[in-house]
Amino acid sequence: MQTPTVAELNERAREVFRQIVDAYLASGAPVGSRTLSRLGALGLSPASIRNVMQDLEELGLLAAPHTSAGRLPTQLGLRLFVDGMMQASEPNPDERAALEAGAAPGVALEDALSRTTAVLSGLSQCAGLVLVPRRELTIRQLSFVPLAPGRALAILVGVDGSVENRLVELPPGVEPIALEAAANYINARLSGLSLPQASERLASEIAHDRAMLDAMTRAAVETGLAAWSSDGAARPVLIVRGQANLVETAVDLEKVRQLLDDLEDKQELIRLLDIARGAEATRIFIGAESQLFSLSGSSVIAAPYRGAGGQVIGVVGVIGPTRLNYARVIPMVDYTARTLSRLVA
Repeated sequence: MQTPTVAELNERAREVFRQIVDAYLASGAPVGSRTLSRLGALGLSPASIRNVMQDLEELGLLAAPHTSAGRLPTQLGLRLFVDGMMQASEPNPDERAALEAGAAPGVALEDALSRTTAVLSGLSQCAGLVLVPRRELTIRQLSFVPLAPGRALAILVGVDGSVENRLVELPPGVEPIALEAAANYINARLSGLSLPQASERLASEIAHDRAMLDAMTRAAVETGLAAWSSDGAARPVLIVRGQANLVETAVDLEKVRQLLDDLEDKQELIRLLDIARGAEATRIFIGAESQLFSLSGSSVIAAPYRGAGGQVIGVVGVIGPTRLNYARVIPMVDYTARTLSRLVA
C-alpha cells in the first residue's frame, strides 16, 4: 500500500493521528477513542474520534490489534509520522557533553567508538551499533612467542598504538631462533609499512635476493604477515553495545528475543548498515523495511560518519523497537555521527 502524504489528511485527521502516535510511542499500548477524548485537546466526542480512526485505518495508517482494543500506528503510519509530522528534539547540553566525552581525543579509535556507542545506547535506551572503518594496519613492531612445536603467538603493534594477537600455525621445522630472526627482519625492514606494502616489499627482496633470510626464517616472516593479511575480509568490525536496554524497555518479550537472535547475525547487520554508509544523512529503517528485522518488528536509525576529506568511513546508530522516541533519537544519532566525524577527521 502506498503511504498517504500528510497533505492528503485534513486537519482533524492529522491531529487525531499525531496524538495516537505520540501516546503509542510513550506507552506501547493501543490508544482508544475515550483516552483521546479525555485528553481534551481535540475537543471531539469519542464517537467523532472513532470515525476519524476508522478513516485512518482504511488508509493503512492505523491497525486494531484486537477487536475491542484501541488503535496502533502501522509501519506505514510510523513512516508518515517520521517523514512528515515529527518535531525533532535536539540533544540537550548534558547529552551532547556525554557523547563528546566518549569520543575524547587521545583515545585509541576503536575504544572511542566503543565508548561513544555505549553512551548513545544508554541515552537512547536502545542497543547501540557502530561500524568501525576498514583500516590498514601499519606495522610498528611484530614479535613471536613460541607456544609449542609448530605454533606461536604473533603480536603486532601498530603505529597507532593498537595491539593485536594472532595464533599462528608454523611450517614444520621452524625453531624459536628462526622466529626471533623473523621478528628482527620485520622490525628492521618492514616497520612503518602497511601489511600489503610489507608483503610486497618482502616478495621484492626475496625475488632480488636481498632479504638475506634462510628458508625457516622466511617461512616465519611470511606466516606472520599472512596472519593479518588473511583476515581483511573480516573487516569492518561491528560493535554492539547495550543489548540489555532492549529487555528493560520491552513490551513484547518474544519480539525482543527475536531481535537479540537477529543481532547475532553480524554479517547481515553489516550489510544493512552498509546501505546507510552510502546515505548523505541519517537513515531510518522501520520494521519490515529491513528484511533482517521484519519478524522482531524493530527499527534501525543509522548515520554515516566521515574521515579526512569528508569520505564516509563508518556508520553509527541504534536499534530498538518500532515504538521508540524517534523525535529524540534521530537527532541524537545524527549528533553522534558528527561527533565521531570530528574525532577521526
